[in-house]
Formats: sequence, C-alpha cells, structure tokens
Amino acid sequence: MPSRSANFADSRVPPVGTEIPAFQRVTGPANWNRDAAVNDEFVAIHMEDEAGRAAGAPGAFGMGNLQWAYLHNMLRDWVGEESGRIAAASCQFRGLNLKDEIVSAHGRVAGVRADGGKLLVDLDLWTQVQDGRILAKGTATVALPDSSPAATEV
Repeated sequence: MPSRSANFADSRVPPVGTEIPAFQRVTGPANWNRDAAVNDEFVAIHMEDEAGRAAGAPGAFGMGNLQWAYLHNMLRDWVGEESGRIAAASCQFRGLNLKDEIVSAHGRVAGVRADGGKLLVDLDLWTQVQDGRILAKGTATVALPDSSPAATEV
C-alpha cells in the first residue's frame, strides 16, 4: 500500500509545531470483530451493547489497543518504510470510542534534535473522535539515520 504522505527521505526537517498527516477510521463492530479475532479477545463490552451499558458506557465500545494501532499506523505512514524507525512511543487511554464514530490519530512535532548521528523527532500524539473529544494522548520519538537528507538539515 503506498504511503499517504511524503516520507523523511524526500522532505525537509519539520519545524516544531508541525502537524503530521492524520490517520482516520470509522469504527464499529466490523473493526472490533477483526481485532478481536486476531487477538483472541472476544470481550462482551466490545461486542454487545448490553454489556457496554452494564459497564457504564452508552453501548459497546472499541478496544483501547485499536487507538494504539491507529497511532502506530499514522507514525509508520509518516516515517515511510525505509526512512527511519519509531524509537519510542507511549500512550494513555482517556476515553471510549463508540460505534460509528470517526476516530483520527494525530501528531505534532514537539522537538527535533541530533543524537549519535541520528536525527530524532519528538512528537505529541493523540486520538480523537469527530466532535474533538480526546480518546488517547501520548508521545513518540522517531529516529532517522544520518544518511537521510532530512538529517542534514538540523
């Protein structure tokens, strides 16, 4: 699948504050069932509205690990397959995504630094639904080799 954005090898070092291209999905039972099948995680709160309501939600809700996957997909799309690697990443789940919500993963450059011949780009990450409600927050560091054209522009 082609990358949805330019990778580091053909772009300039992003300035602090730059938002990277978002990754977006409409979520619901089809996504949740695929995730559950792959991970053998058929948990009632993610499959049945009644179980979700019993847990205090308006109905069934998506797995937290899907938020993590959306953030990872966004980072991989931005970095490209050959240009660098995700050196570190973390996130905290803050909210539930419900059926048919549009969930988007976002990232903003928080810092750019050189370390041991690599360019490190620090990012603030978050997922949100279409009304702006935040579902997860996190951080990541992407490492680029010094041979990357982007690494020479620090």
